[in-house]
Amino acid sequence: MPEAAMTDSNLPYALRTYSRDALVGALKKMFLIRKFEEGAEESYTRGLIHGTMHLSIGQEASAVGSCMSLTDSDKITSTHRGHGHCVAKNADLGRMFAEFFGKETGYCRGRGGSMHIADVEKGNLGANGIVGGGLPIAVGAALTAKRLGTGDVTICFFGDGANNEGAFHEALNMASVWKLPVVFVCENNKYGMSTSTERSTSVKNIAERAASYSMPGTTVDGNDFSAVAEAVDRAVARARAGEGPSLVENLTYRWRGHSKSDRNRYRTKEEIADWMERDPIKNMAKMLVAHKIVTTEEVTALEEEAENIIRDAIEFAANSPSPKIEEATRFVYTEEVA
Repeated sequence: MPEAAMTDSNLPYALRTYSRDALVGALKKMFLIRKFEEGAEESYTRGLIHGTMHLSIGQEASAVGSCMSLTDSDKITSTHRGHGHCVAKNADLGRMFAEFFGKETGYCRGRGGSMHIADVEKGNLGANGIVGGGLPIAVGAALTAKRLGTGDVTICFFGDGANNEGAFHEALNMASVWKLPVVFVCENNKYGMSTSTERSTSVKNIAERAASYSMPGTTVDGNDFSAVAEAVDRAVARARAGEGPSLVENLTYRWRGHSKSDRNRYRTKEEIADWMERDPIKNMAKMLVAHKIVTTEEVTALEEEAENIIRDAIEFAANSPSPKIEEATRFVYTEEVA
């Protein structure tokens, strides 16, 4: 436990476990995710970004809380709604926006876009446009860590829609059979595109499915940073100790539609407003202020700092060079067949 962490057992887990610097850093990351998403949305509206995107506004606690006990050598696999995971894993925001803008300075040289950002140096194996596509990749990364004895852990982010894909069941089964160091984190935001979990999933809580694969399953409030961090930290420690995988379900909500083309006709305004009242950033800030970790003024300063960082990142992307037409096939690999 960090020296600066509080020891009162009645305090929330995060206050008992992390130093002040770590808690303030977590809140800053949550602000950065929110401002990044808002900046991306505005850039799209202004015609600076082409194609669609999937925003995670409202899900910031899930991304940041889940990555608290990870190092750069630990791995994550992400989803089509993965910008928050990138930021939580310490991605460069300028390079992220450059990828959005289709610029050469982007993480994938402007060739991947929103759904394919990867940052291998920081352990981010990449977002994935295929629902459930990151599940088998995470198992492969965890198998590599076990075979090489690196001690690294992989966190696999996926949405509620992916829990009905075959890859979900295959991945959990294999990870359990081989006791692999992987934590499956389901970000259950209630809807797979426009289909609610009540209509698509046979169990009330997706974490219940862990029992079928002989691993612990936990469902937590995904808008409560401390609850998320406690559940995932415990699962990461278990994986690192060689005890195998776990499934953590973070109950959360996306404030925006599935993608930019979503008209939100399947959700009521009242439902959206109710979840917006459960804003994970406001909840986090309220907890830190109540326990005198930060002042209200410091929270405001953190938000303003995040806004300035995002402004600079967008400027970097806008001023970056575009890929050259003559290099359109660069990084495209094919196998010659005789």
